[in-house]
Amino acid sequence: MAVFTAVTREALIDWLGRFDVGELVGFEGIATGVENTNYFVTTATGRFVLTIFERLRADQLPFYLNLMHHLASRGIPCPDPVADRGGALTLPLHGKPAALVTRLPGHGVAHPGVVHCRQVGDLLARMHRAARDYDGQLSNPRGLDWWVATAPRVEPFMRAAAAALLRDEIDAQCRFAQSPDCIALQACVVHADLFRDNVLFEADRLGGVIDFYFAGRDTWLFDLAVTSNDWCIDDASGKLDDARLQALVDAYQGIRALTTHEHAAWPMMLRAAALRFWVSRLFDLYLPRPAELVTPKDPAHFERILRERRAHVPSLPAIAGKGH
Repeated sequence: MAVFTAVTREALIDWLGRFDVGELVGFEGIATGVENTNYFVTTATGRFVLTIFERLRADQLPFYLNLMHHLASRGIPCPDPVADRGGALTLPLHGKPAALVTRLPGHGVAHPGVVHCRQVGDLLARMHRAARDYDGQLSNPRGLDWWVATAPRVEPFMRAAAAALLRDEIDAQCRFAQSPDCIALQACVVHADLFRDNVLFEADRLGGVIDFYFAGRDTWLFDLAVTSNDWCIDDASGKLDDARLQALVDAYQGIRALTTHEHAAWPMMLRAAALRFWVSRLFDLYLPRPAELVTPKDPAHFERILRERRAHVPSLPAIAGKGH
């Protein structure tokens, strides 16, 4: 959600003319994030988000846009793509594919508490249930294969000790992926990036979930681990916060009970979730793309989390929640 492509008012007015959303009132670039160009757009009929896709091709976008519509139609509070008068969900803008989606209320939470984590756990489980019958086919684009391919590209920029840690953890995750517990994990299309800035709250009430452009088929447990590693930690140390983790997992299990295999795989999955974002932040820092507004995120944060997960083997909280 950086601004890589500067949009002119004239071009946006012309582009919006294909939609039944009324006249343009105003627009502004969204500076956070590192993947696509995003603008808040206000028209005479409402508030929207314009996304210009910097890496994804037009033929790749139906997977993501149809996923959002699938979830929205099942009661998940997420952006719903807006079709133009001809039914198209994407149209070129400044030579790149672009889409318009509904804008949700609220803002990201920088310092989540138990009340936020409980709602996020419930949301995550409901998304997993709602996505089970989504027929889009795409593996996690930032999964194990991508880690293996990307690590050699970033290693030359790294300290020797950090590079050694990266190689060792990737080897461990390759072995884990072949283990009976990992193979037995349930999966469907998951969000895979449910960070604090991708969930919106109005005060302490959940407004919705955004940014599905890293979604893909992966295990439900990986999605839960990604979420826990951001919502339920002490940022300075990377340690898990017991109260927030308890609230998140308890709420999740109020919708779907975790299996014996998921309990066994939890420590390695937390490590996998930390590794995924360590590698991607290294990649974005050392091999960046030019952008008008971009804010690279610190890779050291997830290196610290990974070291913490390796040093202290965590277990899932003992929850008495009733699954369905």
